[in-house]
Amino acid sequence: MASNEHLSGHARIETSNFLMIVLITLVVAVGGLVEIVPLFFQKSTTQPIEGLKPYTALQVAGRDVYVKEGCYNCHSQMIRPFQAETLRYGPYSVAGEYVYDHPFQWGSKRTGPDLHRVGGRYSDEWHRAHLNNPRDVVPESNMPAYPWLAEKTVDADGIPARMKALRTLGAPYSNEEIAKSVEEVKGKTEQDAVIAYLQVLGTARSAAKLAPAAAAPAAEAAAPAADGKTQ
Repeated sequence: MASNEHLSGHARIETSNFLMIVLITLVVAVGGLVEIVPLFFQKSTTQPIEGLKPYTALQVAGRDVYVKEGCYNCHSQMIRPFQAETLRYGPYSVAGEYVYDHPFQWGSKRTGPDLHRVGGRYSDEWHRAHLNNPRDVVPESNMPAYPWLAEKTVDADGIPARMKALRTLGAPYSNEEIAKSVEEVKGKTEQDAVIAYLQVLGTARSAAKLAPAAAAPAAEAAAPAADGKTQ
């Protein structure tokens, strides 16, 4: 049997684990850079869409609770550009909506419905009832209850540091907004914070800018009923 010294070209590469690993790593790295690097220079992926605002102090606190409680394990926040998705959830998501999200909550796991367009769809009282006991509003729901959120208060003193970190990552918070953040969330429960966060999700795109199919009255009217079946 011929040794590697007498092999050349593909034969030598295919018989050397080390060469295969190095070359595969090189190809994947170059391919990844070619696809990813240009995204850092495209306005559609780096600039916020018109009307997008950074989260308020209470919404920042609510997002932290949302992550802490693991809500992302069952709910995604990224609507794909397919008719089945836009008819049920609303307009498909665009990169400019996530500019201030660190980290974003995209995901692909949907034990429950996608929440990217849940903002304004239900009242605050509906959310309170749903968080306290989901089956009170959606009898067939398999979502666990979160009654303790109504009892635990937000850590107000930690919000300024959180907002400063987000400002470092690009959120345009002013010193005044950060200074007022403690008072804004003081005495608020984690339930209040989560609801504030949910009520802003996906609301930056105004109705006038929605795709006709996604904004059709029939589709919007049908969406809550469809969502309720998997909550």
